Amino acid sequence: MRQKWLCLICILCLCLNGCSWMSGAYVSVKPHLERNVQMVTDGITAANYVQLVTALEDIIQSGTESVTIHVGQYNQAVVEDNMDRAVRYVMKSYPIGAYAVESIKYEIGTKGGKPAIAVQISYLHGRVELRSIRYVNGMEEAEAVIEEALRDCDSGVVMMVDNFKAADFEQLVTDYAETYPQLIMEIPQVAAGVYPESGLNRVVELTFTYQTSRETLRQMQSQVLPVFDGAALLVSGEGADIQKYAQLYTLLMERFDYEITTSITPTYSLLRHGVGDNRAFALVYAAMCRQAGLECMTVTGTRDGEPWCWNIVLDDSNYFHVDLLRCNQLGGFRKFTDDDMAGYVWDYSAYPECNPLPQVVEQTPPTSDGTTEEP
Repeated sequence: MRQKWLCLICILCLCLNGCSWMSGAYVSVKPHLERNVQMVTDGITAANYVQLVTALEDIIQSGTESVTIHVGQYNQAVVEDNMDRAVRYVMKSYPIGAYAVESIKYEIGTKGGKPAIAVQISYLHGRVELRSIRYVNGMEEAEAVIEEALRDCDSGVVMMVDNFKAADFEQLVTDYAETYPQLIMEIPQVAAGVYPESGLNRVVELTFTYQTSRETLRQMQSQVLPVFDGAALLVSGEGADIQKYAQLYTLLMERFDYEITTSITPTYSLLRHGVGDNRAFALVYAAMCRQAGLECMTVTGTRDGEPWCWNIVLDDSNYFHVDLLRCNQLGGFRKFTDDDMAGYVWDYSAYPECNPLPQVVEQTPPTSDGTTEEP
């Protein structure tokens, strides 16, 4: 009977104590709640402020939620002040912490009779998301990762960027999509977050929102790419550049009796359903030309006061305007100089001049007396 009473008293004491980590063991009266908490990590030590910050950074990077930091060799007079500073630093200045951590709570005490700090971290972004962070050095590598995510129709990307520089990520996405319309079927809406607000190293979080499903976008890619490959093959043989520009024009314009309207998937709609606007024509034509090794750029401006896009091509060291829809109205491929572009307005400083070819003046051979006869 005495043993039963002793057991009952011990159980009651444990229940009244709740959770105790200071005794060297962690006991919970609600074990089912602990299933959502990462396993407590022991063996972490810190003897100074730098080691304390490093420990917190490593803990956050691993996504650990509960951990004990042993501080037996730390100057106990400054432990609390240093811990306050370290928590503020990793939450506001450490990029991963600024991005991922919601809150950090801690309690200073002892474990196994030695000074220790019990740390509890709540995350906005958990372990799976932390493991998916891409680590890059410089904005050039960051841009390459963004482009890869766009080609794969991903819903976004998170990067840890060393040597970060401010960038307009929405414009970067738009520029890439318009340069490679054969790869990007829909330009997504872009939401960008950069953590922290300042510093040489930052976490960049980009979210891409599409109106079309990822599976459908990839199917569109698979149907569009062969058209571009076929266009490049068509003009791969010998021939003057101007002939190749004309061939690509004919290939594109004779596919459909087009409906001129805007689509959220411009390349696919143009090449598979005959639906597109002047911008879609200009972007697709430019991409076809470039894939075939021909220089072609897209011009953004106005025509008769309305937003309009067309192309500028290089033919034998001379630049010319090409407006596919205008050519179609005129009955076939045409190239235009600046003087031919009445009603068009564009940023003249951003594009090369398209001047008429210089006229060749025929020289009359001299007469027997050395003079030149009038033609």
